[in-house]
Amino acid sequence: MSLKSFSYIVLLLFIVLQTELNSREYTQLIFYFVLRVERSRCRLKGTGEYNKFYEEGVYNCARCGTPIYKSSIKFDSGCGWPTFFEGFPGAINRSPNPDGRRTVITCATCGGHLGHVFKGEEFKVPTDERHCVNSVSVKFIPGNATSSI
Repeated sequence: MSLKSFSYIVLLLFIVLQTELNSREYTQLIFYFVLRVERSRCRLKGTGEYNKFYEEGVYNCARCGTPIYKSSIKFDSGCGWPTFFEGFPGAINRSPNPDGRRTVITCATCGGHLGHVFKGEEFKVPTDERHCVNSVSVKFIPGNATSSI
């Protein structure tokens, strides 16, 4: 557990022990801190486990196990994070990021944050998309990944 995650947990415990919250307030507080801890899990550029990893298999959502990407659609974009040009049909939800430059991608099954997708960067891939994925958001399952998307 990182120091940042630990700090959030200590702060949450302090707030809960020092205040009288109704169940709705308590749920909102827990939800806020869970999101903060999850967002703090993002790895620094070039440090993720799957950045330069090219084994045959499938990348599943780390939270719920839903298949998200197959290894054959992974490519090296030079961005420092694992990069794919498309996911399995129906596996990924997209929503605009408040910064207006990128689109947030999440697991369609559980809503777990995967990363961001960028379009129009002229990579030589069929979709002209770059799915920039956080290594801690996916879990690699080795094996035959030749099924079509």
